[in-house]
Amino acid sequence: MTLPKRVALGTMHGKAAAIAPPFAALGIALEVPAGLDTDQFGTFSGEVARAGTMEQAARAKAKAAVALTGLSVGVASEGAYGPHPVIPFLALGQEMLLWHDAATGREIVEVLRDDRPTYDQALVASVGEVEGFLARIAFPEVAVVVAGEGASRPLAKGLTEARGVERAVAEAIALSDSGRAMVTTDMRAHLNPRRMAVIGDLAAQLVARLARTCPACAAPGWGRLRVEAGLPCADCGTPTALPRTEILGCTACGAEAAQSFPAAPDWADPGQCPMCNP
Repeated sequence: MTLPKRVALGTMHGKAAAIAPPFAALGIALEVPAGLDTDQFGTFSGEVARAGTMEQAARAKAKAAVALTGLSVGVASEGAYGPHPVIPFLALGQEMLLWHDAATGREIVEVLRDDRPTYDQALVASVGEVEGFLARIAFPEVAVVVAGEGASRPLAKGLTEARGVERAVAEAIALSDSGRAMVTTDMRAHLNPRRMAVIGDLAAQLVARLARTCPACAAPGWGRLRVEAGLPCADCGTPTALPRTEILGCTACGAEAAQSFPAAPDWADPGQCPMCNP
């Protein structure tokens, strides 16, 4: 099984700039289909809710790119950003890149977490209050989205000029029942350099996996399929929710192999144990 020389990329937000170079190093050229509206599968700014999971959205984009180009393989990414689930006042991002072979149905999925995303938002009651927000997000390199508080659709997005932001904030405040505007970072890749860089790192991660062949069938794409928890407690030996093993495998033939989770200790801290610290 060999890799194709051309692959369709499902994007309308310039992601080829980050994804194409790693693929070129593997001898694969990317083709971005004209007229593909990936916003139909969901938008960060809320006009279109994402239907299903990140993986389902990425798959829909990849399939749409295949349909428009006639190529056999499609690649697409999907991201999710929000408040950190554990650490207050911090944000967390996750990017997914999916390889879809339309002929066989085979897929390879790689995921990368970003602990320092350029993702932020602020409720403001005056135009003057937006200045601090713009200063901390590296504006204008990172664009801005403005909406009235509680609005289902943004008033403006992709804003990269201070006066444009101020006008949009003033209008959103005037239209909002609460008299406040929601200002957020624009998370579309071409308007958020940090996100674009993470997508590039993820593309390199997927390319590295494609370069590894399965020891059983020699198909490209040997890599992590899942992580299994169960690291034992250092005091009582009870399995914890911490990762213990990663399962490597091939999505072509189904071969699998287990190995210790990278950098995992031999034992879990008792503070993470459901028996010692219920």
